[in-house]
Amino acid sequence: MKVEEEILAQIKQYDTIIIHRHQRPDPDAYGSQCGLAEIIRETFPTKTVYQVGKNVKGLSWLDTPQEISDECYQDALVIVTDTANQPRVDDDRYTKGKFLIKIDHHPNDDPYGDICWVDSSASSCSEIITRLVENLDGKLKLNAKAARLLYAGIVGDTGRFMYNATTPATMRAAAKLMEYDFDASQVNRTLDEVTPEVARLSAYVLENIKYTEHNAAYVVLDNETLAQFTLEDAGTAPIVPLVGKISSVVCWTVIVQQKDETYRLRIRSKGPVINELAKEYEGGGHPLASGAILKSLDELPTYLVKLDKIAASAEK
Repeated sequence: MKVEEEILAQIKQYDTIIIHRHQRPDPDAYGSQCGLAEIIRETFPTKTVYQVGKNVKGLSWLDTPQEISDECYQDALVIVTDTANQPRVDDDRYTKGKFLIKIDHHPNDDPYGDICWVDSSASSCSEIITRLVENLDGKLKLNAKAARLLYAGIVGDTGRFMYNATTPATMRAAAKLMEYDFDASQVNRTLDEVTPEVARLSAYVLENIKYTEHNAAYVVLDNETLAQFTLEDAGTAPIVPLVGKISSVVCWTVIVQQKDETYRLRIRSKGPVINELAKEYEGGGHPLASGAILKSLDELPTYLVKLDKIAASAEK
């Protein structure tokens, strides 16, 4: 039996289905989680389907999670989308269901779940969910709301189709979703918009970028700086691609102080692989887009030496 059929069989078996995604969600986390929830609701109207996790104000235009009790997990099917490893799952009750499914597109370093469907060649988890519907040939039903969510997830994770993970299959999935009745152009514009506060932060970032010898770029945003722009960590996501627009930059890191005084690393690359470096600092992710943590800025000089070495490899 194909994995798609195995997943469908489990969906059919359970009356309660709870869908999780990763902490600090992005459009693909919301798109795959809430898109799958909407597909199941459309296909099986009598089932109870929940989408859980912390609400993120900047993504509430897509959908909102729900608060549920522990009792809801009794005899429930739990599906986790777009989450590479278990510590990143938002809401640790994901283990309390009767059956667990992982659907993801990150490198499968932590193959958890009773069913684990991972395709690291896919641009996004939303692309995988779209393929799930396609491959089941009408056994699951898309509607306009689900299509909008999945489209937003694909657009978000491909950087408007600019990243290497974009394939012909990605474009076919996006085209299929655009056949449904939602305004794709409006989704694109909303994903591209920034607030006045983020616009001001963007100017600060461009003025304060630093470079290593081999054109690895980095910028440090501490809590004092973020307070000047009335922003927190979540508000820094839109400025991460900004650094990569500079033609000379090979790879880069946006370093953001957290409330616990650690520093979150948002690591990106135009070619050389950076996820192995992320793993050295309690992180991981895609070959060209990863995240990690510095316990303090004392670790920064050593990290930058390693990042510069990766940038130097691209010159060769």
